[in-house]
Amino acid sequence: MTKWPKTMRRGLLLLTVMASILFPNIIIATTHDHSIGIPGVHGGVVATTEAAAARVGANILRQGGNAIDAAAAVAFALNVVEPQSSGIGGGGFMMMYLAKTKETLVLDSRETAPALATVDMFLDTQSEAFPYAIRSTSGIAVGVPGMIRGIAMALDRWGTFSLAAVLAPAIQMASDGVRISQRLANDIQEGMKDGRLGNERTHSSYDVARNVFAPQGIPPQPGDLLVQLDLANTFRLLAKEGPEAFYSGKIAEAIVATQHHARKSTHQADQKKLQGRMTINDLANYQPVIRQPVEAMYRGYRIQSSPPPSSGGLTVLHILKLLERFPLGDHSQGFGFGSTRTLNVMIEAMRLAFADRAVWMGDEDFVDVPAEGLLNTAYIESRSAFIHPDTRQELITAGNPLPFDSASESQSVHIQETLALPEEGLNTTHFTIIDQAGNIVTYTNTIESKWGTGLMVPGFGFLLNNELTDFNAVPTADTDPKHFNPGANDVAPGKRPRSSMAPTIVFHHNQPIAAYGSPGGSTIINSVVNITLNLIDHKMPIQEAIDAPRLSQTSANGDLALEKYFSLKIEKQLEELGHQHKNHSFQTIGAVQAIVIDETTGTQFGGADRRRGGSVMSLKHDRSSYNKLPAN
Repeated sequence: MTKWPKTMRRGLLLLTVMASILFPNIIIATTHDHSIGIPGVHGGVVATTEAAAARVGANILRQGGNAIDAAAAVAFALNVVEPQSSGIGGGGFMMMYLAKTKETLVLDSRETAPALATVDMFLDTQSEAFPYAIRSTSGIAVGVPGMIRGIAMALDRWGTFSLAAVLAPAIQMASDGVRISQRLANDIQEGMKDGRLGNERTHSSYDVARNVFAPQGIPPQPGDLLVQLDLANTFRLLAKEGPEAFYSGKIAEAIVATQHHARKSTHQADQKKLQGRMTINDLANYQPVIRQPVEAMYRGYRIQSSPPPSSGGLTVLHILKLLERFPLGDHSQGFGFGSTRTLNVMIEAMRLAFADRAVWMGDEDFVDVPAEGLLNTAYIESRSAFIHPDTRQELITAGNPLPFDSASESQSVHIQETLALPEEGLNTTHFTIIDQAGNIVTYTNTIESKWGTGLMVPGFGFLLNNELTDFNAVPTADTDPKHFNPGANDVAPGKRPRSSMAPTIVFHHNQPIAAYGSPGGSTIINSVVNITLNLIDHKMPIQEAIDAPRLSQTSANGDLALEKYFSLKIEKQLEELGHQHKNHSFQTIGAVQAIVIDETTGTQFGGADRRRGGSVMSLKHDRSSYNKLPAN
């Protein structure tokens, strides 16, 4: 079994009791004792990437708010302290467990394609796909933002605080300024170098964001004060007038005008094609959707995750079911954590699942997603049979789950070699919250790539997403049975692009015992798989499960991504099997934020990912050391 350094397994538990009158009884930890996590008894726990945002959520809980109230406040606070990852110009998936009714719901505020979208909108005048760097930073990539209406719906139906109340902390943070973290400082400098945050030689629409984050073109240093007055005023307007102020009037007009900007292209005709197609009507007509989670059993645990249009939950469950026949965690059979056999079957399951994802998954409001067939026992057995612990498959293609899906007409079709998937931004943010009553929110929120399109709405201080790049740039639909492809993720008006977001809740004896999720584009799926296996198969406490090194394969026949801390011996053995991996000297995969609940005592624990700093804040701290999942 491969072991990672002691510094990855043990750390100094830094508990800072807030002396501020505003935050009594809140325990704050930005690094943790990795053997125990941070317990919160029954008072509530907030796990997120940024301490300032976690503090906001904990204070909402202290004031009597529930997990939905706290999640709304945290999401707005992250727009201030982590603007490169998420914000009101984007959207996401909020999974909620409602303790009183014992039901799980997913609030889908994913962005939509505008009414003028066409299946070929990402092709240039020569019918070639615009390079990703061009289309992802142009207005054509902007989807209709959903975060504001999504949060407003959540508060109206399940919250106890008003929109104005949950916006108040973010308004103060943006007005007074926040200290720039090391990560934000690095991302600003990177954005200035690659032009996403303006161009120092020529004035452009991308300089709006540059002037906010790097005034006079001077890169900030960690600890510098970042003041965002335009964003604060936008929040004030939303607090006063409600969500409709975003979807109509001056803000909506400014959004539409901003997404008309595009990167410079060689040909004037191409330049026009790169302009966004959103209209005022698209904004006015946007609506979030409440969906039921996808779920499956894994080794006696019931796991629920996000449904289509996210592929995240379905692909996570697909991978887990493919792996269920292997004795993961059994050292005597060579399946301990980090062993070559364990890693090999994980990689092979990921390859098979991502092959199916590429063909079959998309927005189920527009296409028939054969979710039942993909998780059908007979189909899983047929696909898992391709996995051998000590060998690697040369070429993997998607299977045909249609005969196993009761909602689909049985079809005899042939799937050719899986095409390359759309590129996905590796940014995004995730946080997880539990309140005193046991309500849970696990919420992945994003503007897609780091800095989204790089287009900031002038005078309003927020960035626009580039989510539409998650659609297939080149249409894939083909009805020929010999080359069949349903075009599940092809562009269509009003359609939501396929996502990888996978907020997840684990149940045991019908009680929620863990909730988590991750940012990271398509690596989100594999980060969630890694954590699930660490908790269930390898019996790790939550912080150890988060700290453990990860691997990820996000295509059927591409390269493996492998974090550092796996031994050179293991790397060599994987290479000998035929797995090619990227240089991983500085690579990190995902950033998981999680909570775990002791099934017997109800004690709540939080774990946060140091890959992005990470912060856990809990109320009514005790010294219990239990934070593993119960044995099944």
